[in-house]
Amino acid sequence: MRTVLFSVFLLWQVSCSTKQVSEPVEYRGPLREAIDVEMLHAEKDHIKVKMIAKRILEFKDGNREFPDGVYIEFYDINGKITSSLKANNAYYFKKDDLWRGLGNVEVRNFEKNQQLNTEELFWRPLAKKIFTDKFVTIKLESEVIYGTGLDALQDLSSYTIKKPEGDFVIKD
Repeated sequence: MRTVLFSVFLLWQVSCSTKQVSEPVEYRGPLREAIDVEMLHAEKDHIKVKMIAKRILEFKDGNREFPDGVYIEFYDINGKITSSLKANNAYYFKKDDLWRGLGNVEVRNFEKNQQLNTEELFWRPLAKKIFTDKFVTIKLESEVIYGTGLDALQDLSSYTIKKPEGDFVIKD
């Protein structure tokens, strides 16, 4: 009899307990995923930019993540490649129209045989400018320049290193 009363008491306790319903959690992950992507941007029937990425994740706010890296080529009016940018990982922030490259970022100017290397680089496509506050290395034909911080045109045709380091030649 005690067992029956105890069982009834337990059932009563369980049935009378209040259940709390948690608020639904908003999904913040990617809405779309694209694999092995090659995109071309053309102006007036001329290819200006070619982007290659193994994987792109697109989010609700329009931001994009390139977790497996990105490679971008820039072309002149004649279709000749002028410069390139690659990074191990990249993000595109739609609201600010800003790209962020991370991990072994490399920018090359093929016309001047220049190469920039850094661990983080930002790119503003409309302004055609790149910048960073991180350590940079710029390899020229005859020398290598080191420094921290950089403001440059996206093709490296003009640049300023904020805190240059090492030995380099200054032309008059």
